[in-house]
Amino acid sequence: MDAIIVEELTKYYGNLLAVNKISFRVKWREIFGFLGPNGAGKTTTIRMLCGLAKISNGSAYIAGCNLAKDLKCVKKSIGVVQDVSNLYYELTAMDNLLFSGEMYGLNRKERKERAIELLKFFGLFDKKDVKFKHLSKGQKRRLVIAAALMHKPKILFLDEPTIGLDVRGRRMIWNLIKELNKKGLTIFLTTHNIYEAFSLCNRIAIINKGKIVTIGTPEVLKEKFSGSEVLEVAFTRELDKKDLTGLSGIVKVIGTGRSFKIIVNDPIIALEEIAKKARLRGVSLSYINLRGADAEEIFLRIISDKNVG
Repeated sequence: MDAIIVEELTKYYGNLLAVNKISFRVKWREIFGFLGPNGAGKTTTIRMLCGLAKISNGSAYIAGCNLAKDLKCVKKSIGVVQDVSNLYYELTAMDNLLFSGEMYGLNRKERKERAIELLKFFGLFDKKDVKFKHLSKGQKRRLVIAAALMHKPKILFLDEPTIGLDVRGRRMIWNLIKELNKKGLTIFLTTHNIYEAFSLCNRIAIINKGKIVTIGTPEVLKEKFSGSEVLEVAFTRELDKKDLTGLSGIVKVIGTGRSFKIIVNDPIIALEEIAKKARLRGVSLSYINLRGADAEEIFLRIISDKNVG
């Protein structure tokens, strides 16, 4: 049985459909990315899978346990890192971990040994006596992840683990996630950071407006949308973005004023349409460049494509 099995999972908040009959599986020992724009349903999904939000319809099995019928079994197998900290600001790094260990039912010897092990692994041993409130953002984030691992879970849920971090802090968290995965931990990662998902994950599910748009490896997703190309264009004077949106061959228009980055699925038709519209508006093209799409542009193409399955 896979680490996580989700079938027709649905969540309503009143009349609002936040998650719409999503189904997917997460294999053991993989990093599974749940990628989507803000408000797509990522956090709602992770909250349901961790037992923090009630499922409206559908089913989920976590580490072989039925989420709806045996939440206690599920909680023994998972660690959860939410997008906001759940540690105590007045406690030291060590005391926060010891308290977490106590909550998980570890005896005094086990939690002391585990806390030291995790502080060393996360590069925080020299901060063990520092209060949580005095740690840097990156150090706080590492300690929050460490606390979720005190009971040696098989599956780790990470909700936007690098949000608010600088480049150095983000890279450090990425490296730690990779190391944890090498040690055998299965990781379910939600993010709106395209580069994070493409850099870390073995497979990625892309969710938009509560529905899964597509699932695949980063390589498959890139290959599947390898037809995506980008026209970088500039005009002799300002043009309204609305004039370019919806033209034949164009998937997405990014930019304002005189310069635009345009994701296209047919560059020849798109360029003809752009030139025609420019003439109609009495402006000329001053710059044109065609290149392949990067990860962010592939993501925009995917969530804009109504025919993706």
